Amino acid sequence: MSTYEPDPRRWKALAVSLAAGFMGLLDVSIVNTALPSIQKDLGASSGGIQWVVSGYALAFGLVLVTGGRLGDALGRRRMFLFALAAFVLTSAFAGAAPDETTLVVARLLQGVASGMMTPQNSGMIQDLFRGAERGRAFGMFGATVGISTAVGPVLGGVILAVFGDPEGWRWVFYVNVPIGILAFTLALRWLPKAEKPASSLRGEIDFVGIMLLGVAVLGVLLPLIESEQGGLSGLWWLFAVAVVFGFAFVRWERSMVRRGRPPLLDTRLFTGTPGYATGAAVGALYFSGFTGMWLVFAIFFQQGLGYTPLQSGLAVTSFALGSAVSAAIAGRLVPKWGRKLTVTGLVMVITGMVTVAVLAGQDPGAAAGWWFALPLLVAGVGGGMVISPNTTLTLECVPTSMAGVAGGALQTGQRIGTAIGTVVLASVFHAVLGANGGYPSALTAAMLCAAGLTCSALLLAVIELRARRKRRSLTDREDAARAAADSQRG
Repeated sequence: MSTYEPDPRRWKALAVSLAAGFMGLLDVSIVNTALPSIQKDLGASSGGIQWVVSGYALAFGLVLVTGGRLGDALGRRRMFLFALAAFVLTSAFAGAAPDETTLVVARLLQGVASGMMTPQNSGMIQDLFRGAERGRAFGMFGATVGISTAVGPVLGGVILAVFGDPEGWRWVFYVNVPIGILAFTLALRWLPKAEKPASSLRGEIDFVGIMLLGVAVLGVLLPLIESEQGGLSGLWWLFAVAVVFGFAFVRWERSMVRRGRPPLLDTRLFTGTPGYATGAAVGALYFSGFTGMWLVFAIFFQQGLGYTPLQSGLAVTSFALGSAVSAAIAGRLVPKWGRKLTVTGLVMVITGMVTVAVLAGQDPGAAAGWWFALPLLVAGVGGGMVISPNTTLTLECVPTSMAGVAGGALQTGQRIGTAIGTVVLASVFHAVLGANGGYPSALTAAMLCAAGLTCSALLLAVIELRARRKRRSLTDREDAARAAADSQRG
């Protein structure tokens, strides 16, 4: 039995991979702030501008599982370097885009590169860390996920304020280039090389599974992403396609396992890995409430109160700050507190959301940013206690050989949750606003809806907490029985 010897460069490797992962996740939200400038500079249509955002999110979500599987099969270092180089090149391509069509194509390619790169983070953590150190590493990973989502509007506003119109939006993409080149250089030095040669594509990659899962995910994401352009009414039939291809995907993957062939996504992750299925569901439901509220806040502050993009971003900064601090701390507490951290964090997030809903109902006017700062700080502290512990606990029993694809599947669920939450919250907000309820009432309704989605995540987390206690109690009884039998034999 081989002993675990920690790589002396593991923390440096983690820092590089998280820096690159931060860029990829940040590009999901940072471009929102720049959309008016892009439309003005390029003369883009409203549909084209929508695809600048949704094209990235769609491509990102489509390739996460495939990217994780490629990392498992071909080596995480190799996949990370390839994807990072592609991300840098496509970022430069997007920044230099002369027209709407070129920018949309660049964003699609950028999303593919980012989706290939992101699963390597969780896979490398599984490879490089054990025990309490793994909890700390996932704490940093959770902080990266949470902060990148929350600070996108702030950083976008800062970049536009510095570089100005009409072409300041290009620097939203160009900023990735020097950071990415530095990360690539350091990754060459610090990321550990694979101990064994990478497998061949033909023998290790399930191309049929990739196609089936791709169509299934596309069938869910595309109507949701296109909802503002009539996607739900015009593309509703894609949900039925998603169900058919999803069912076919599960059947195919099970047949691959029976035949002794490597599947794209081993379904035993969900049925035979303790805590994985519930943890993935908790993450998806939490992201549906957590990320859906940022679009609603942007509309409320900018259209309802006349805030600038920078002011709008700064108004929600307390959430990002609270999340950053608590995620790093919570990661270290996972071995001791376990799922209790997730439950406590979700309660704090719900408390913050409900408080914002109540305060919005008081119509605070232009001072709303200050009124919401404290409850958003509470929600942010709670959010940091959700993402990193949930990731650690969900992946802790996953075999290292499947770490990449497990992380990719986990984040695919989060992307789907994000799309669903954005559609639901935006629809509720616009419905109340259209009924002449006013911006404060619309925000109240949307935040209560976000709290309801988060409550469903809390319910699952409580169920998983009880299941863990039962498993621990059973393990303790089995250990006691073995000890008693050993003493009798002695």
